[in-house]
Amino acid sequence: MTIRSAEVLVSSPGRNFVTLRITTDDGVVGLGDATVNGRELAVAAYLTEHVLPLLIGRDEAMIEDAWQFLYRSAYWRRGPITMAAIAAVDVALWDIKAKVAGLPLYQLLGGASRTGCLAYGHASGTDLDALCVSIQNHLDQGFKAIRIQTGVPGLGQIYGVAGDQRPGQRYDYEPAKRLPKPAEELWDTRAYLRHVPGVFAAVREKFGPELVLLHDGHHRMTPNQAGSLGKSLEPYDLFWLEDCTPGENQEGMRRVRSQTTTPLAIGEVFNTVYDYQTLITEQLIDYVRSAVTHTGGITALRKLMDFAAIYQIKSGFHGPTDISPVGQAAQLHLGLAIHNFGIQEYMKHSEETLQVFRTSYTFENGLLHPGNNPGLGVDYDDDLAAGFEYTPAYLPTARLLDGTVHDW
Repeated sequence: MTIRSAEVLVSSPGRNFVTLRITTDDGVVGLGDATVNGRELAVAAYLTEHVLPLLIGRDEAMIEDAWQFLYRSAYWRRGPITMAAIAAVDVALWDIKAKVAGLPLYQLLGGASRTGCLAYGHASGTDLDALCVSIQNHLDQGFKAIRIQTGVPGLGQIYGVAGDQRPGQRYDYEPAKRLPKPAEELWDTRAYLRHVPGVFAAVREKFGPELVLLHDGHHRMTPNQAGSLGKSLEPYDLFWLEDCTPGENQEGMRRVRSQTTTPLAIGEVFNTVYDYQTLITEQLIDYVRSAVTHTGGITALRKLMDFAAIYQIKSGFHGPTDISPVGQAAQLHLGLAIHNFGIQEYMKHSEETLQVFRTSYTFENGLLHPGNNPGLGVDYDDDLAAGFEYTPAYLPTARLLDGTVHDW
């Protein structure tokens, strides 16, 4: 078979998504996720103008060759736009290959290494009482692992804190606002560092030692501040402290590592193995946070995880709701197959999203499973998608109390 057509599908069922659909001359269809939150049309244009014309007539079975061709032949390598475009092609071709074989994708990756993928949800609240309601909601939904974020006294809206939930309500946090310009949030790192350890102490007191707890610093600390926070959180047995300092400075993680034994996760804004090279070889992290969607697809991320496995570093693939169900399914198949799986981030998509993207993956007793339908197990409904036109949206920015732009 060869590739007959390739289409870029842009829609906004709850959030903005960019989906690549490849069809072979025998009519087999594969889907890939190319969503880069807040820069969706850049990827759509990259695919439409530069990649799609190169796909027509290619042998869809030659996945490794296609990956190397798209990465090396353009000369300008790496970066989120390029790697998301390559990922979309790669995942769509794996979807086709598994459908032709009549198998769920994970079977082509070596078969299942576990019964399911441990998933963590997001709980948040503007204060401790609201946070506890959100945690209990997640426990009631079957989660065994929960990331907790909380408001900081004296600050308004900050990263990761959704509107306070009522009992039984789904966590629903969409940071990308449909506004002409990005919203601005105020930030004070010292206030945050004073506040967070007490939150974890209270949560451990209320919910006990067995609940798996995680926390995201969202790149907002210096290495020294991050090391200090990690040290202060050691009594509360975190599964990980995520993105504690900007990851571009890989050497900064040496400073963090020297100050705390709290496990460290980083990488959701990384795009290739080269972003991790020092972090992995010097064992400065414990978990790889990349997503299939933003790291060149299944082909590239599997190689990255094989590299990490040499150093006993595990996966923690990025999985918020701006990773489409296509991207989430792809990393569930990969996570089920690799030996060094750690945990999978899981925010349930909105009903509108799940109507457009019909999925076969399941969540039960704290575990995600990609399902056993051939391929990825995701179908795209064009008719429903047409009712959700793309709407520009921006992630917020953060400023310090004196007005200085800070990391969001």
